[in-house]
Amino acid sequence: MKKIITIAMATLLACSSIFAGGASETKEAKVENQQLIIYTNSGSEGRAEWITELAKENGFDIAIVEAGGSEIANRLIAEKNNGQADLVFGLNNIEYEKLKKDNLLMKYRPTWADNFDVDSVGDPDGYYYPIVVQPLVTIINKDYADAPTDYLDLIDPKYNQMYNIFNLAGGTGKTIFASILVRYQDENGELGISDEGWEVVKQFIQNSHILVDGEDYIGNVIDGSRPMSELWGSGVIQNQNERDVEFKIMSPEIGVPYVVEQVAIVSSTDSPELAKEFASWFGSTEVQSQWSAQFGTIPADPVALESVTDDIKAFMNKIHPQKMNWSLIAENIDAWTEKAELEFVL
Repeated sequence: MKKIITIAMATLLACSSIFAGGASETKEAKVENQQLIIYTNSGSEGRAEWITELAKENGFDIAIVEAGGSEIANRLIAEKNNGQADLVFGLNNIEYEKLKKDNLLMKYRPTWADNFDVDSVGDPDGYYYPIVVQPLVTIINKDYADAPTDYLDLIDPKYNQMYNIFNLAGGTGKTIFASILVRYQDENGELGISDEGWEVVKQFIQNSHILVDGEDYIGNVIDGSRPMSELWGSGVIQNQNERDVEFKIMSPEIGVPYVVEQVAIVSSTDSPELAKEFASWFGSTEVQSQWSAQFGTIPADPVALESVTDDIKAFMNKIHPQKMNWSLIAENIDAWTEKAELEFVL
């Protein structure tokens, strides 16, 4: 029997019938037709159209509702008592932890979950599962002889103004900042962090150069004027290819934070079995290998990772994920960044 998953391709603006006055009408149509509505922040640059076509070729008739990650999370929370979405993919652990705390996600286990240790980059409780990883690293000029091996090394005065960090308002800077703080968890400390932890991140921030819009910070790394910078994984690959250069990658023994795009099932879905079937198909090794080949993503699935380009393989062989307490981060990240911006940023 053909699997039917009908989702109207639309932006949030065009989906006012879902997000506003037409909610009850949409809900009735879903029940009658076994429709699944999928929210994502990862449908741009042709992704939504591409996965729609591939799904159709495999017996699914799909389309996707797109918006930014925070907007999707806020929308799901607002719809708690009248849920419209059946699945959501593309958000990171911090957003999913907020949804999990509000009981908006359904516990499940996709067929591909046994392919790897999903706990290291996903949810140990089984409410969301990793599909694409985006390691956050510090790149280093290949000729820089005195390279640090850990973020804690960077607080040494000899590295003053030698490394670039991103503003804490952005995802990369915020997540690397949080990855340092969670090493110093203390239930009796301020905002769950020990005094030592706060002193370390203070020195880390004040020893750094905070990126200013318009700076060619990659060029600064290459010419050695500021030989180190934070960067996300796909940015490493892109800049190495475009600028014909190879960077050293700082690889702390504890690992580096991975921003991970996850897939989850919304707890209010009318079609839980169908939603599970779609999640198992979408996150499968085969589909994620094709997804990577088409869009240059880094699959979370190590079997899919074997089929990626050699430069992605080389990059991923240099690093491993840091285990992060995402519940603690989701609960405190806003307060942590506010404290840092008020007290540490000069």
